[in-house]
Amino acid sequence: MSRSSFEIHVTAPFDFQQCLQFLRRSDDEVMHVARETSVSKLFDVDGRLLLGDITGTPQGLVIAFPEDDITSAEQEHVERYVRDWFDLDQDVAAFVRMAETDELLRPLVREYAGLRMIGFPDLFEALTWAVIGQQITLSFAYTLKRRFVEQYGPSREVDGVTYWAFPNPETIALLDPSELRQLQFSTRKAEYIIGIAQEMTDGRLSKQQLRSEPPDVMHERLLSLRGVGEWTAAYVRMKCFQDPTAFPVADAGLHQALKHHLGRSDKLTADEVRQYGERFAGWEAYATFYLWRSLYGDV
Repeated sequence: MSRSSFEIHVTAPFDFQQCLQFLRRSDDEVMHVARETSVSKLFDVDGRLLLGDITGTPQGLVIAFPEDDITSAEQEHVERYVRDWFDLDQDVAAFVRMAETDELLRPLVREYAGLRMIGFPDLFEALTWAVIGQQITLSFAYTLKRRFVEQYGPSREVDGVTYWAFPNPETIALLDPSELRQLQFSTRKAEYIIGIAQEMTDGRLSKQQLRSEPPDVMHERLLSLRGVGEWTAAYVRMKCFQDPTAFPVADAGLHQALKHHLGRSDKLTADEVRQYGERFAGWEAYATFYLWRSLYGDV
C-alpha cells in the first residue's frame, strides 16, 4: 500500500514554529529549505529520493510527499528520521520542570517554549559536520558543507528548486584527500572525514552499533576515531543520539552564551562551565541547545 502523506502525533510541549525558526538560522543551509510555515527535505531511502514537506498541526506534524507515493516501509524510515531530527521521543516536560527552577534557564524555556533539540539523525552527516566545524567560523563551516554536499551528494529538482541529500559514506570512502582539498578542506579534515567514511563502509562503525553501547562506551568509541576529540564526541552524542546528558564543555557558543547571560566580561574557565553542567545534570544537552538558540536572536 502506498500513500502521499502521514501525521506524527507529538507529546507536549512542542512548537513547530520554534523549531522552524531554528532551522532558518542560516541562509547557507543546504540540507533543507525552511519557509515561513514549513520545511522541505530530501530523504534518501535506500537510493530513492523522496521530497517531503513538513508542516505543524496542533497535534504534531504532517509530512506530505507532493511528488511521490510512498510505501509503508518508506514511511517508517522517514518517520524514524523525523522523530530523531526533531527529538520527538524525548520527555521534554521533565527538562522544562528542571529549567523553571534555574534562574539562568527559566527565561529561555519560556521564550523558546516548545523548541526541541534539532539534530542530525544520520551518523555520517553528524560526524562530518562536527569535523567540518572544528576551529573555524560557523559561516565558513556552512560554506564548506554546501560545497561538500553539492559536489558529492544526490539531488532532485522540483519546481525549479534543487534539494540535496547528504553524501553517503560509500562515495566519500573512495576519495583522495586532495579532492576535498580542492573544496578548501584542510588536509587533516579531509583525511578525518574520508577515514570515518571508510570505517562506516567497512562495517566497523555504525549508528546501530554505537546506540547499543552505554554512553561512556559510546563516548570512548567515538574518541577512537581520528579527528574526534572530547567536543566532537559530546556533540555527536547530543545531536545524533539524542543523549540529554551530553555536554560539550569546550564549545565556543556555549561559553559565549553563558558569558552573555551571566553578564561576564571575562572568559569562563572550563571548570566553571562544568559547574553549570552539574546544575543542569540530566539535561546538559538541552540546556546547551537552548543557550545556543539564544545566540541567534529573532531568526
